[in-house]
Amino acid sequence: MSVTLRKLKENFGGALFDLGSAFGDDFAVVHKDRIVEVSQALRDDPDLRYNFLIDVTAVDYPQRRPRFEVVYHFFSLPLRHRVRLKAPVDGSDPEVPSLVPLWKGADWFEREVWDMFGIRFAGHPDLRRILMYDGFEGHPLRKDYPVNRRQPRVGPRN
Repeated sequence: MSVTLRKLKENFGGALFDLGSAFGDDFAVVHKDRIVEVSQALRDDPDLRYNFLIDVTAVDYPQRRPRFEVVYHFFSLPLRHRVRLKAPVDGSDPEVPSLVPLWKGADWFEREVWDMFGIRFAGHPDLRRILMYDGFEGHPLRKDYPVNRRQPRVGPRN
């Protein structure tokens, strides 16, 4: 077991649904309410030093409960380690705490997840669309998004 997985298990065992390694990377499935605390520990622990948030994305599993997983990819530049955190999020109230207070770079990643999947990030300083236009209805990466849906037309700005 890697030092990352060992420390996560020791310090956050009650907040973890699963942990292990797959495809050469460590992963942990974390309760969404503890994602900020676990992420901060990854960043601040001198044995881990995950100082780079590579990406935040989501996956839609309409047949599962909870429906969504918000996925965070972290990298330790000094130690050259990777870890993936996954936070299951219910489809009826898709919200997870924002990581912007820990990583300013999470700002655009979280806006993209909001725009594409409709998952809100509590505490985000400016949660608004980033890829789709303001009048766009729905969230196009949800598996139940109607692909033939007609969207409102965008007129010229004054």
